[in-house]
Amino acid sequence: MVAQFVVHTRPVKWLQVAVAVAILAVVAACDGGAQPSKGNTLAGIRERGEITWGADIQGGEPYVYEDPADPSKKIGFEVDLMDAIGRRLGVKPRMVQYSWSNLVPSLERGDFDIVMNGLEATSDRKERILLSEPYYIYAETLAIRKGDPYRSIFDLVGKRVGTLNQTYAHDMLRLLGIEQVLYEGNEEPYLDLVQGRTDAVLLDNIIADRYGCMRPQLHCLPYDIARGSYVIGMRKGDAELKAAIDGALAAMRADGELERILRKSKLWDDRQTEVTPVSGTTATRKRNFDGDLVGQFFQAALVTLELSILAFLLAVPLGLLLAVSRVYGSWPARTLARIYIELFRGTPVLLQLYVLYYGIASYVNLGPMQAAVIGLGLNYAAYEAEVYRGALLAIPRGQGEAARALGLGPWQTLRHVMVPQALRLALPPMTNDFVALLKDSSLVSVITVIELTKRMTIAAVDMRSWLVPGLACALMYLMLSFPLSELARRLERRLARDQRPHTL
Repeated sequence: MVAQFVVHTRPVKWLQVAVAVAILAVVAACDGGAQPSKGNTLAGIRERGEITWGADIQGGEPYVYEDPADPSKKIGFEVDLMDAIGRRLGVKPRMVQYSWSNLVPSLERGDFDIVMNGLEATSDRKERILLSEPYYIYAETLAIRKGDPYRSIFDLVGKRVGTLNQTYAHDMLRLLGIEQVLYEGNEEPYLDLVQGRTDAVLLDNIIADRYGCMRPQLHCLPYDIARGSYVIGMRKGDAELKAAIDGALAAMRADGELERILRKSKLWDDRQTEVTPVSGTTATRKRNFDGDLVGQFFQAALVTLELSILAFLLAVPLGLLLAVSRVYGSWPARTLARIYIELFRGTPVLLQLYVLYYGIASYVNLGPMQAAVIGLGLNYAAYEAEVYRGALLAIPRGQGEAARALGLGPWQTLRHVMVPQALRLALPPMTNDFVALLKDSSLVSVITVIELTKRMTIAAVDMRSWLVPGLACALMYLMLSFPLSELARRLERRLARDQRPHTL
């Protein structure tokens, strides 16, 4: 008995050792990541002859974008600025691609040396990082639909106004008590405004002039709602680097290179000649994880749950229909079902959401929740179809033959014999798919739905910490998924026909 025990446990021990070695290898491989320097960033830059700057190419023209003639090359007025700064510092600049909303936290982590990507000088950022002297003065521009009566930002109290997250415009709208609709890209806010999904858009004039004001359906108010400045961000403690960059910018102003760069991108205007640079300031403060924020998390969790349940209620019957069509349907039905399944399994759900919400907006104007439910439901129907198809094929052929022998027709056989057994077999993977859908619902934030994960990211920015909001978000996802898993386990135990209830 002892020998037998040793034989059985030895592979387990070797497996544990192998897993531990694999984990240590991964940790060691990842340990070479960048670490924040302790005020020695400038020295490190000069030693390696390179300065890395974080930016997001999704911001598009005129900031940083791909050259249409050579997509491997990045162009834009900020690229030209960094080339000039690098030349004056005697180093070569290299852009590092990061999501715009994560640029400041990534800078603090030490993933790159500086941030330059339409970074606005706000009081919140001044507390977190060092900010350079301004290199561009911008204005907040309010865009509305032609014919709408709004003449002031104050006319929009109680209305829905689109903007970008973590911007000066976002802070302004929040302080004025105006409902904000948050986006990740520059063009989407104006697309929604044209479709009537929002009442206005408040964004920097650089963005408004290129993506909004030129649309024939929209009108931009002719005066500045507010003004602010773009700056370069550096980590706290990098005073030497700040002094060097401020010196480079001052020299560029003095010899006219800054003006030439801005004129090249058609950005030079009278605002740039002001004696005192303007910085956006708002009376923001660091938030705590208080009762109000907990209430917002619960509200977002309810949105996530509602969205997931509605999408799954669409996915289950549609998936069952597709599975039946593939197993028992005629040749055209099998072909169409397979095309549907491969189409929705073979393309990203994020792309499907964009197509449903923005792509077909000129023909079918879906709301954010409608597009989210339909998009996730159609996508998961393809996966459910394969689950049910496998379950139907797992039923012994004799079941169908016995049903026919009893005089049941094809529809009666499906309804009373095959489908009930298939659903029992499919219950575990169905539960798994619902939990996966619950988590994939985080993708719908790209079409302005504020669900649980999006609420967590907003709270993390407000709190300047990802730990507490992240743990709270994870806990709420568990609170949503565990009761369903337990319910499914009990249902599986009740429906079990084998002799291994301990596995359920």
